[in-house]
Amino acid sequence: MGAGVDLQRAVELLTRQVGHWQQPRWAAIATGGNVSRADLVHRLVQEIANLAADAEGQPRRSVPRLANDLALPDQLRVVSADLVAADPPAELLARADAELTATRRAL
Repeated sequence: MGAGVDLQRAVELLTRQVGHWQQPRWAAIATGGNVSRADLVHRLVQEIANLAADAEGQPRRSVPRLANDLALPDQLRVVSADLVAADPPAELLARADAELTATRRAL
């Protein structure tokens, strides 16, 4: 399995973990932290979007924080697909995978 496939699998695991959550679960504080679960996942979405921009040689852009946190799994899928499509070096995929793993543990 390639690193891109591993990343897609990690994204799928995380989105399955949180995809059924309603707003109260998103608003809860993440394990061992002082930010909400939604803030933590949005931070992950932004980090992966930054890695995708770096891989594409494009400027980094802010990922909008939508009013409904239930959209976060979809945002994660989109930016992760962008990263894989950019055919980044293995070290960028490894960073994304590490961020995903850390976020999953904190949720």
